[in-house]
Amino acid sequence: MGKKIKKEVEPPPKDVFDPLMIESKKAATVVLMLKSPEEDILAKACEAIYKFALKGEENKATLLELGAVEPLTKLLTHEDKIVRRNAMMIFGILASNSDVKKLLRELEVMNSVIAQLSPEEEVVIHEFASLCLANMSVEYTGKVQIFEHGGLEPLIRLLSSSDPDVKKNSIECIYNLVQDFQCRSTLQELNAIPPILELLKSEYPIIQLLALKTLGVITCDKEARVTLKENQGLDYLTKILETKELNDLHVEALAVIANCLEDMDTMVLMQQTGSLKKVLSFAENSTIPDIQKNAAKAITKAAYDPENRKVFHEQEVEKCLVTLLGSDSDGTKIAASQAISAMCENSSCKEFFNTQGIPQIVQLLRSDNEEVREAAALALANLTTSSPANANAAAEADAIDPLINILSSKRDGAVANAATVLTNMAVQEPLRAIIQNHEVMHALLGPLHSTNTVVQSTAALTVAATACDVEARNELRNCGGLVPLVELLRSKNDEVRRHASWAVMVCAGDEVIAVELCRLGALDILEEINRSLSRKNKFSEAAYNKLLNNNLSLKYSQTGYLSSSNIISDGFYDYGRINPGTKLLPLKELCLQDLNDQRAILLVNNKSDTSPPPSMEDKSSDVGYGRSISSSSSLRRASKEKANAGFGSPTEEKSEPASGRNTVLSRGGLTKEKGVRKGKGKKEEEKVKEEEEVLTVPKLTEGSLEKEWYPPPDPEFYVYVLEVTKSILPIVNIKEQIEVLAKYVADKMGGKISKEKLADFSWELHISELKFQLKSNVVPIGYIKKGIFYHRALLFKALADRIGVGCSLVRGEYGRAWNEVKLVNEARKGVIGNLPPPEEYIVDLMFHPGNLLKLRSKEAELYCFL
Repeated sequence: MGKKIKKEVEPPPKDVFDPLMIESKKAATVVLMLKSPEEDILAKACEAIYKFALKGEENKATLLELGAVEPLTKLLTHEDKIVRRNAMMIFGILASNSDVKKLLRELEVMNSVIAQLSPEEEVVIHEFASLCLANMSVEYTGKVQIFEHGGLEPLIRLLSSSDPDVKKNSIECIYNLVQDFQCRSTLQELNAIPPILELLKSEYPIIQLLALKTLGVITCDKEARVTLKENQGLDYLTKILETKELNDLHVEALAVIANCLEDMDTMVLMQQTGSLKKVLSFAENSTIPDIQKNAAKAITKAAYDPENRKVFHEQEVEKCLVTLLGSDSDGTKIAASQAISAMCENSSCKEFFNTQGIPQIVQLLRSDNEEVREAAALALANLTTSSPANANAAAEADAIDPLINILSSKRDGAVANAATVLTNMAVQEPLRAIIQNHEVMHALLGPLHSTNTVVQSTAALTVAATACDVEARNELRNCGGLVPLVELLRSKNDEVRRHASWAVMVCAGDEVIAVELCRLGALDILEEINRSLSRKNKFSEAAYNKLLNNNLSLKYSQTGYLSSSNIISDGFYDYGRINPGTKLLPLKELCLQDLNDQRAILLVNNKSDTSPPPSMEDKSSDVGYGRSISSSSSLRRASKEKANAGFGSPTEEKSEPASGRNTVLSRGGLTKEKGVRKGKGKKEEEKVKEEEEVLTVPKLTEGSLEKEWYPPPDPEFYVYVLEVTKSILPIVNIKEQIEVLAKYVADKMGGKISKEKLADFSWELHISELKFQLKSNVVPIGYIKKGIFYHRALLFKALADRIGVGCSLVRGEYGRAWNEVKLVNEARKGVIGNLPPPEEYIVDLMFHPGNLLKLRSKEAELYCFL
């Protein structure tokens, strides 16, 4: 045998790189390897990066800083399956980082990720691709990209995957997507409800929970509810509620049922199958607060439909809700109160809660939780609306005190609801009195100042309901409530403006309040509102008229008309016509003005004073007044006594105070003068006159004097009232009363004047003399002895109102004014059947005093200068 010769090993080719085993401990080095062309290196690098990313959020941020994301996106479309799979696994983990999500959206990798959901790909890729999409779908921009790139359809297909992780990621991503309405519509088109219902059978609670949450969102749409019902979804849900082991799913299952109960067909089906009874019983007996709360919410949603309310009533849902009111959970109490609010739209339900429920609700008004109080007040507001019995039940349960307290709540809803309850209760007079005793007007001051229109509206309505008597209105005025109430008239909200007008109309029932409202600008605001076709309403018009009716001086100046129901009282003055927007000064300011050359302001005041009696011996006095003394001795005595009061004789300049102004003495001064006048001689009179001059002030500047100011007295008018009351009032025939009164008025103001001599009737000089002698622009009507149309018409109206003769006062042009009366045709009296309407006449006070001119006749038009 020959010797064995060892075979020589051939050296490797010179152009081949010898294999190199690298062990790297730096993530940066591995990131650099992502650009390698070798599949094996890429796969191993991706595997290492995946393990690194799994360790925490800091590592994900590090990889982002190292620039790993961009090269990884290119690997999603790599030819090698292992490389592609490992890259997808990394993105499934990295996509939970918000910065990575933002970069992925910018790199537009959504198409590449969605492509990994194709049926040909292995389950692992499905798992991490769906995980990546689930993380991306958390943000709105991610949702949009997934939907626009067609990601919804493959996700629905993966709901039937055999891998539970794929199912979980897919349903989670779908749940995020369906928060958008457009995605919900597409989901319905893709028939996604059957596979979602199948997930309810999963052995994994998280998958069941996500499926229920998804159903809870998509069943907000009616089409989805129909599909759910057609696929026996209600059976699935009912079984979940009946299974105690699935109590962690009961809350979400009830949320889906709540949506389904909105449909009448579903409600009837559940009633017929007994499911509805089970749901209500389940809610009533459950000890889990969230379950009770969701059950009450389900009832609330469904109860907005009238037919559903009937079904619930038949199932005695009221008992369930009363039970839920006693829950320890505030959330459940709120939901139960809201359900009662919805249910009590049914009258039968209202009757049930009259005996059960209202005491428990009233108890909730005292809760420390503001939301509970708000919900309870809402329930009570709906229960007491159009239900006096429930309003009484609430009062008997001592609801008024906590309701008043809620008016100071910081929650606008609570305030509005409490105000509504008080309004509903105030409709009944006994309850209104109790509410007023709780100082409701002070409590409403805050809501009236609110910036919330609902609170403003309800507060104004409560004022309208409670300010029905003098005490309440005075309380509102004293606490400063009129100011914000008037401001609400300026609101741009129609309801606020309407309710504020209503409240103003109610408050204007008192003359003092009406004057105050006018001072605050209510009349001007209402006038402006009523000029607008879009802003005015029936209440604004009624409030405007009510204010004018309580301020007849202003009404006559603005409108030039007083109806027979507008009774002239003491303090009325005729300033003359004023233009819209012009403010009428109060009588006090007019009395204190300096003498001017404008027309005299006519005052009606049936008051007598005890001022120093002027000398009646001077004949010029009679001439100045144009005085016509009655022939009867009693009238002479009365006239003499009354003429001595007040201003004194207009022609006796010496008897005027040194200031030259008509003044008012203090009450103490008047009392003193009464005692001094009795049986005193001329010297004593002069002494008192000196005291009068001292007490006289041209303008009142001190508060005490302001309070004691009184309108100038009119002793002559006082005499007129006494005489017409004695001589004309007893006349039975109304027409005769009018005729006699007309002659009386004409006689007191210069007698009959023919048309030819009207121009020679020197009434202007007479009025000027009165103004000069009184040193005032305000002239009491009784002082005028030469009067024309507008003087006589005012005197006729003032006296007619005193004796109950109905007549109107109309202002014309060129100093004309007249009185209109209504009389039934005497010829038709006693005729069986309907009488014709009363005929209207104008009373002639000038040319033929006592004549009645038929309205709109030629004679009447000539009289009125029309």
